[in-house]
Amino acid sequence: MTTTNTKDRVVIFDTTLRDGEQSPGATMTHDEKLEIAELLDDMGVDIIEAGFPIASEGDFKAVSEIAKRSKNSVICGLSRANFGDIDRCWDAVKHAAQPRIHTFIGTSPLHRAIPNLTQDEMAERIHDTVSHARNLCDNVQWSPMDATRTEHDYLCRVVEIAIKAGATTINIPDTVGYTAPVESADLIRMLIDKVPGADDIIFATHCHNDLGMATANSLAAVAGGARQIECTINGLGERAGNTALEEVVMALKVRGDIMPYYTEIDTTKIMNISRRVSTVSGFPVQFNKAIVGKNAFAHESGIHQDGMLKNAETFEIMRPSDVGLADTNLVMGKHSGRAALRSKLEDLGYKLADNQLKDVFVRFKELADRKKEVYDEDLIALMRAGEDAAKDHLVLKSLRVVCGTDGPQSADMTLTIGGQEVSTTATGDGPVDATFNAVKDLYGHTAKLQLYQVHAVTQGTDAQATVTVRMEDDGNIATGQSADTDTVVASAKAYLNALNRLYVRRARSGEDKREVSWLDQN
Repeated sequence: MTTTNTKDRVVIFDTTLRDGEQSPGATMTHDEKLEIAELLDDMGVDIIEAGFPIASEGDFKAVSEIAKRSKNSVICGLSRANFGDIDRCWDAVKHAAQPRIHTFIGTSPLHRAIPNLTQDEMAERIHDTVSHARNLCDNVQWSPMDATRTEHDYLCRVVEIAIKAGATTINIPDTVGYTAPVESADLIRMLIDKVPGADDIIFATHCHNDLGMATANSLAAVAGGARQIECTINGLGERAGNTALEEVVMALKVRGDIMPYYTEIDTTKIMNISRRVSTVSGFPVQFNKAIVGKNAFAHESGIHQDGMLKNAETFEIMRPSDVGLADTNLVMGKHSGRAALRSKLEDLGYKLADNQLKDVFVRFKELADRKKEVYDEDLIALMRAGEDAAKDHLVLKSLRVVCGTDGPQSADMTLTIGGQEVSTTATGDGPVDATFNAVKDLYGHTAKLQLYQVHAVTQGTDAQATVTVRMEDDGNIATGQSADTDTVVASAKAYLNALNRLYVRRARSGEDKREVSWLDQN
């Protein structure tokens, strides 16, 4: 990447592990958080917001371990505006070579009313808590939550207080996705122009996508003077999500002609981490998602295909290789060998040890026997289905579904539960309902099905179906995914995958994430 003096650097602050994990059902395990943090560090993310240490013992341990392991990135923890939160945050991030404390408080009229603080009382709290954080750590970020709906005069006042108290980065969050690009740019310009000391710190932008403008708002803020963008992989986040890292990074790279800024992100690693985040979060990437969607580099129209054959730039403003995609989608089959499979998986971003390859190769051959052609998407689905299967408490051993035109459908099922095989026959209103009822017969649970979604991985009647289910049990939400050429089998595995995630969460003694009110500032 060319980084000339004519361009300003934009710092990338990734909050996939904190804000992204707050998406309902997106909770990651300890090991998954460590893995994602390592991938973020490796791809050149400047700052990783590793979690909210006060939220739970599990969050604290994850942030602490990420801080110890990080090689290049600044490791940041989030804390509310009180001494206890800040101390707990520091205890977690202090092990990092480059630690950061990020503390926040809601400053808009709506948010000030919740802790029932006057403007003067809140200003005093901001001064005291930022000063406390700065006494612990040289790198302190402060955020006025719901800044875009805060009165400008008051926002200028509290930003000045935070700077004088020692904040080195001021983040301006569009917490509810309310603002528009022109407002986003103007707000940053106004703060830089009016607030004393603004030239000595970095302004950041944190945008939510409720109106579909998160990426546009973030780029507009950069044009207004912000030099840090807060974002997540795949735009993961609360409600409609956050600014997508891949979108802002590639926008700056492709349109450097009108946006003279650069980042230090290795864009060739984007697809690999996108797929991994999708897998561990259980949130599939929509097909037409910018940059990382399945159709982002697909061309079906005859006119488009003709143009692509003559000159790829006719209809592509980026090369697939720019984001880590192979230029060709080579087909594998049942005659393909282990070496070819290893090479293909490495092209897709998977590096496997010999014992891992042996297991994957067996499952690949089983799939190839059922499908004439195995595409890249099939291999990705195969990798997702096999991850952590050996650790599962619930494992599908066999399933036989009987469908008829009259009466209920039936499912004969055998599961392994904690290593012990159990079997049953259940009926239901359709094959999937019968299958889910069979699981309930064998493994009594109170979880409620919130979402059931099916889509084909590739084309054709032998295509693998990827099934996503979301389940809720006593406030805990888990998303499960699986793929198979048999839609009912994929449904059963996805259902069990979600139940396994709920089981792991309950089994983590003392590590269940307890809800911490973002609005309780007392």
